[in-house]
Parts: sequence; C-alpha cells; structure tokens
Amino acid sequence: METRVAVIGIIVENPDSVEALNALLHEYGDYVIGRMGVPYRMRGINVISVAVDASTDVISALAGKVGNLDGVSSKTAYSNHTFEA
Repeated sequence: METRVAVIGIIVENPDSVEALNALLHEYGDYVIGRMGVPYRMRGINVISVAVDASTDVISALAGKVGNLDGVSSKTAYSNHTFEA
C-alpha cells in the first residue's frame, strides 16, 4: 500500500464540536505523526494542524469527517512523494 504524508489544517469555531473532533483524531491515531493546537482566544477559535502518514483514501476520509463537524473546517496539503507502507 502506498502512503503519503499530509497536513490537515483545522479551524474550530464551535467549541461543542471539540469532543467529536478529538474522538475522530483518536480513531485515526495510528496514522497521526503529530498535532499542534493553538487556541486563539481573542477570536474565540482554535487552530489545529495534524500531520499524518496514510493512504490518500484514509487521509481524505479523516479530513472529510472533520470538515463535516458543526463549526469545523479543514483543508489538506499533500506531499508530492509516495511511500511504501
């Protein structure tokens, strides 16, 4: 199976969705390289970046589920290289 490294950028505007977001990230934890979250208190949002190493199908599924959460948006940037798992 081929994998790619990607970064999923996440903006959380609805604090009620944080628990569901954390559950999703835990569910996909085997693929997560690392994550960084920055609370932007002045604007009342959280900015999160999640680095992953997975197949494009897995990355797309995670990003799609994250983006479907209420008050949460996500964008994904993929590496140009693929790797054998």
